[in-house]
Amino acid sequence: MGIRPSNPTALFLFTALVALGSGKLAAQQAGQNPDSERITVLGSMPADISGLPEGPEVKGIISARGPNALRIAGSEGSDTLVGLSPATRIRGSGGFLGLERTDLAPSSLLNGLPVTIETVQWEEGLIARRIKFKNEDLEVAAMIHGGTAQRFAQHDAAIQENTQATEALRGRMGDIDKYNIKSTTNVYFETGKWDLSQSAKQDLCAIAGQAQVTENALLLVVGYTDSAGSEEYNQVLSERRAGRVVNYLQQECRWAPYRMLTPTGMAEADPMADNDTANGKAQNRRVSVNILVSKAVDGE
Repeated sequence: MGIRPSNPTALFLFTALVALGSGKLAAQQAGQNPDSERITVLGSMPADISGLPEGPEVKGIISARGPNALRIAGSEGSDTLVGLSPATRIRGSGGFLGLERTDLAPSSLLNGLPVTIETVQWEEGLIARRIKFKNEDLEVAAMIHGGTAQRFAQHDAAIQENTQATEALRGRMGDIDKYNIKSTTNVYFETGKWDLSQSAKQDLCAIAGQAQVTENALLLVVGYTDSAGSEEYNQVLSERRAGRVVNYLQQECRWAPYRMLTPTGMAEADPMADNDTANGKAQNRRVSVNILVSKAVDGE
């Protein structure tokens, strides 16, 4: 696990991407789906799915929604389209919010919500028979969906201990564009791949644990590639690597989504080492996870 300061130029470019992410969130809040063109509109869902054969279990985060389908981003970088039928049952667990004995409406399936889906096989694809999630995850997804004013509501136990600091943080987070970098951890990838090694998984949960004990910390995830391949291919590959890391941090390391700044891919920009050698390329195939604290709340 390497720790080094991130290149300031790369971090400066990120501030523009935060605004783009906020625009996408605003579109979702306005009832628009910025990913709707990527959601296949399946045929009319059968109301009775009891006789259909059992399908695979699908686990991941809701990344986009269509009129009768969800796109699920899996922990291994896969995307799965799952249909919603009138017979689909949606339930939370954990007792929080008092929802564990109540069937929920499809409107509770918000983007960013981690879910486990039992499916059946249909002629046009998979249909969800039962969708389950933790009620605490639904609360976080609802806060994000509701906008920045609710992002620091009384959810996180550490924030709850200091209401005055929370209110100050709320007032400052809306327009900050400069951060102090507390530390950076890099995880590395094989050529053309975006799956995580076992050591990378351990490093990610370690930096999440470090960030948990850093007051007011946010995480910034930036993906990179070596120089092999076209510019277009490397841009997509760097974004997939960043997305894979974000999924793991949220699903396995339990890092709250509202404490994650918008991730991005930087392709082969900002190389850590010389791309003319195999060792240098290996160092450049990375995702950097930065622990950041706004200078506005860090005493500067």
